[in-house]
Amino acid sequence: MKRIIVITGDGKGKSTSAFGTALRAAGHGINVSIIQFIKGNDNIGELVALAKIPTIDIVQFGLGFVINPDQEEYLRHRKAAQDGLLFSTGKLTDPSVGMVILDEICAAIDTGLLDITDILHAIDKAHDSIIIICTGRNAPVELINIADTVSEITCIKHGFNQGIKAQPGVEM
Repeated sequence: MKRIIVITGDGKGKSTSAFGTALRAAGHGINVSIIQFIKGNDNIGELVALAKIPTIDIVQFGLGFVINPDQEEYLRHRKAAQDGLLFSTGKLTDPSVGMVILDEICAAIDTGLLDITDILHAIDKAHDSIIIICTGRNAPVELINIADTVSEITCIKHGFNQGIKAQPGVEM
């Protein structure tokens, strides 16, 4: 049975939650593919750690934080996201892949890099026994409506707002 999980909200830990689920799946011998749509930094802990697990592959298509759509650089971000969606479609239809994590796909939709109808079409074409996890702020209602499980992570307090810089092992 196809499962769709959405992890959204303004709090820290959406991707971390999804990656924890990837570890759980790997423990059961499930092949996991993680596609990152916004993040483009290869110097983050989860990339290094997950790359050591043979049943997990992780690929970044993001170019970092999305800039103003009026700037020319925005087109590069959009192209990268569309390349990521094309790559994801291959993983979603591959029966040897049991879980696909579309990390920050909600943010890619929210910033206009991807169209929700294209995402819904890709999910619809996915094979029947796949688990799909979509993360990111501002999950669109269309994605929430088709999901089996939706979790919202709420920010109560964040160290960044108190001047604490990103720390290896916590934010990176």
